[in-house]
Amino acid sequence: MKKRFVLGALAVVVLTQAGCATDVKSLPLAAAGGQSSGGVPVYFGQQNHPAVTANLGDVSYSVRIARKVLSPEDACHEALAEAVQKLRTAAHARNANAVIDVSTRFHSTETNSSTDFTCGVSPSAAAIAVKGQLVVLEAN
Repeated sequence: MKKRFVLGALAVVVLTQAGCATDVKSLPLAAAGGQSSGGVPVYFGQQNHPAVTANLGDVSYSVRIARKVLSPEDACHEALAEAVQKLRTAAHARNANAVIDVSTRFHSTETNSSTDFTCGVSPSAAAIAVKGQLVVLEAN
């Protein structure tokens, strides 16, 4: 009797967790709005930018958003947009005029690309971590 109860409880746990896997996605940055929107330019990977006159330090943030009814891709783009806004806010606070060398990560999967970003998405949430360098760039 005790054995049946334990096996039954284990089966319930396995069945409830079966749909909770997180997928790691690599998605195009272009669909996420790119560097130009939002005031402070954000340069992903090794994108070309004006010369750096001052490096004000590294910054990193993690963002997790509830998926609501969004598609996995839309949820990842929303998470990226929120993370990039945090980078821009940090740049304003530290008197930087750009964020360069931005990379994205989900757990151990990191992307330092100028065309794609990495995001983790599950049935309930999307998550991303971003890091970059706050800098002052030469004015054109």
